[in-house]
Amino acid sequence: MPLYERLAESFAVTVPDLPGYGESERPDWARDPRDLAVIMQRLLDKLELEDVTLVGLGFGGFIAAEMASLNYTRLSRLVLVGAAGLKPREGEIVDQMLLDHPDYVKAGFHDEAIYEQLFFHEKEVDEDAEDAEDADAATTELDPVFRDIWEFSRIMTARVSWSPYMRSRHLPHLLGDVQPPSLVVWGEHDNIVPLDCGRQYESALPDARLEIVANSGHAVDLEQPEALATLIVAHAGPA
Repeated sequence: MPLYERLAESFAVTVPDLPGYGESERPDWARDPRDLAVIMQRLLDKLELEDVTLVGLGFGGFIAAEMASLNYTRLSRLVLVGAAGLKPREGEIVDQMLLDHPDYVKAGFHDEAIYEQLFFHEKEVDEDAEDAEDADAATTELDPVFRDIWEFSRIMTARVSWSPYMRSRHLPHLLGDVQPPSLVVWGEHDNIVPLDCGRQYESALPDARLEIVANSGHAVDLEQPEALATLIVAHAGPA
């Protein structure tokens, strides 16, 4: 991904699948985002990583905030991008369980063309189709590889974030002790997680600032990877 390639120009970058996501096996006992945060904290220990800039994207931002509230001693910086985890005072976090998952992912983009460029592939067209207009109507389709991964991952999301949906009752009371400097990033047109959540993170964390990325929806890492990488690199540099 362009974001990771850009960050790897300056840092050693580790990009794990969260437990139960992507191609990572699902821990059946996990029933809360904090359970995943415990596993990821153990990963930091196992890899013996120090001076870590922890970057969490979307639901991963929720996990990153939980990790920092559990133990921030291995962290030098924290970056939360469109992070769930807090109850918005205005609006609500979109419930992905009520949408076909491709529609949910598409809703995370400000520019639908970028969504299609990333996740669609060329569709085989019947050249003998009697109706030429029908043949030209859909030349691309969602790559089934992505649909399979999304559906696998959504099962884990349902298990750990169902009640309350995508927020924590305890996290707002624990963020005040998280000492690493924190960068909170939000897409200007985020229609998935309200900007109010970003403002709450900025207020709750002791040393935080909020940056809003123009021309981006919820998926800042996919729509504006260069802008996001620039913010992260500047934040993770020498104090």
